[in-house]
Amino acid sequence: MQTHRVLEKPLLTEKSTQMQAEGNWVSFRVNPNANKIEIKQAVESIFDVHVLRVNTSVVRGQWKRFGRSLGQSASWKKAMVQLKEGDKIELFEGA
Repeated sequence: MQTHRVLEKPLLTEKSTQMQAEGNWVSFRVNPNANKIEIKQAVESIFDVHVLRVNTSVVRGQWKRFGRSLGQSASWKKAMVQLKEGDKIELFEGA
């Protein structure tokens, strides 16, 4: 898989920012077909950092009700990446 197609977008949630501050973890929404090795290579090549560990999980789609009918949102894959001590990824720049 091509490197730029593995990572879809960073996850900027309250829990992910807390994990980044405490344990140097960064969360991404990734392609569902990507494996841990491809995710590690993509993060290292795009952000020029060293990855220690990659944890992945599939977030199942939720059932939603639209009047009398039911629908389901799409499932997606989440990757939590632990960076080497001293490495950092700036996901957002603020004042």
